[in-house]
Amino acid sequence: MGKRMDVLTNQLEQDKLDWVALNPGPSLRYLTGLNFHLMERPVVVLVSSSGQVKLIMPELERAKAASLPFEAEVFLFSDDPAGWQALFARAMADISSRPLRVGVEPTRLRFLELSLLREALPNAEFVDGSAALAGLRMRKSADELRAMRHAALIAQNALINTLTTVKPGQTERQISAELIVQLYREGSEAELPFAPIVSTGPNTANPHASPTDRTLREGEILLIDWGAGFSGYFSDITRTFFCGEANEEMRQIASLVEKANEAARFGGGPGMPAGEVDRLAREVIADGGYGDFFTHRTGHGLGMEAHEQPYIYQANPLTLEPGMVFTIEPGIYLPGKYGVRIEDNVVVEDGGLRSLTDLPRQVMRLETFLEKARKG
Repeated sequence: MGKRMDVLTNQLEQDKLDWVALNPGPSLRYLTGLNFHLMERPVVVLVSSSGQVKLIMPELERAKAASLPFEAEVFLFSDDPAGWQALFARAMADISSRPLRVGVEPTRLRFLELSLLREALPNAEFVDGSAALAGLRMRKSADELRAMRHAALIAQNALINTLTTVKPGQTERQISAELIVQLYREGSEAELPFAPIVSTGPNTANPHASPTDRTLREGEILLIDWGAGFSGYFSDITRTFFCGEANEEMRQIASLVEKANEAARFGGGPGMPAGEVDRLAREVIADGGYGDFFTHRTGHGLGMEAHEQPYIYQANPLTLEPGMVFTIEPGIYLPGKYGVRIEDNVVVEDGGLRSLTDLPRQVMRLETFLEKARKG
């Protein structure tokens, strides 16, 4: 963790940030090893470009500070909110009069913590510091990649176990509930990347459908988007199945999505703009006549969050580098009818993209998929 903090301080200096303020979340955990959940009590860690660290936290969490692998000023407060602002003022007393640039994570820092910080640092400018933090976490180490591969294996095994129980007449909620049970049985951590998406029939045309009481019927499509957590890292996979015989249009869009997924997985690599991976997948679907029905980006970064940088959309000029992990998940969604999505997790390596997920990708009947998946 000390090395990660050194990298952060160098990055802050490059980005002309005097401090960065973090509250509970993946970045704080990545840098410090401290795992807090967001609650009604504020928790803030401030790190300066010179390596100074201030930790403001509730008295009841005192034991967590004992394991820090670096020096930090620790400021503890009681449960009486009336004293919180004074504690923040005391923590910032040595820097409160300076004109500082303080980086924050816009999607993480709450109004509660921001208000306390603004009052304690009246001369500070609070700016978007997400670029500096994303740069730290975007390139995964060998240990991180091992954790992500394990998260993928847990998810894949859980799906295979779940599919053995799936049959027409079951509701989306029932299938989702079984999948969650199997994820935990296979060793997933309690925190999942998201609640599994299980959709059937016309609901599969909604990319982010929530499970309902609709039942799976013969001749329909079943789509499952799920993931597991292991050692603080996530997987995120989607597979699509035919329940019984598929019609010609179902087979046609399934074939296009399979080819789009393959084009991006085998065509992407280091040195390429992230947007080029999106183009590789999107071009296949557009050439097949369904471009208007591929309604989202091709993928997103993956790691300690289900969605993080890099984002795989057509206009993204970010250069892909070894160690970056993201999803490839092209889809076609025909409103009121059905949809197909195939999602894999890939890591950028010197020779191209290596998939951390390896379940069969072809859209096929449930029984056939299970046979192939079990054979490995």
